[in-house]
Amino acid sequence: MLKLLAKLLRALNSDASPGQVSLGFVAGFIVGLTPLWSLHNVLLVFLVMVLRINGSAFLVSWVVFSGIAYLVDPLTEAVGAALLHNPSLSGLWESMYNTDLWRLSHFNNTLVLGSLTSAIVLALPLFFLGRVLIVKYRTHVLSWIRKTRLMQLLKASRLWRLYESLSGGVST
Repeated sequence: MLKLLAKLLRALNSDASPGQVSLGFVAGFIVGLTPLWSLHNVLLVFLVMVLRINGSAFLVSWVVFSGIAYLVDPLTEAVGAALLHNPSLSGLWESMYNTDLWRLSHFNNTLVLGSLTSAIVLALPLFFLGRVLIVKYRTHVLSWIRKTRLMQLLKASRLWRLYESLSGGVST
């Protein structure tokens, strides 16, 4: 739990842009909310590795939302069932199921379809909310922490210089 908190603080305090950190949170949100062994998750993890997306934020968000997913699974499964049983979409589902790629993606599973649809709908608002919160954290909370007497004393110590040399120079 402490390692998870340290990774979260490292992501928030890093030099990465707020958009990169927020995008990492959103990618972890999608992977955490949907069933793990899905084609879209493989694609998303590949994109996180290839693009400039904050990996620490991705991992922290993935772990947190994997736990939350169990609580919202009944709701997302109901969304998936409503979509799959919608008569006006039955032709779409049939044509998708008759294609090998779509069959591999398991969109005929109510949980996969419902959780992915819910995650995609919530992804954009979550990205912008996360970006705003990260900017506010960095301007208000982090600047206040840096000004505290305890932090100034800690930064003047040998322990802090050792920490910075081992952590690659990431400072708060």
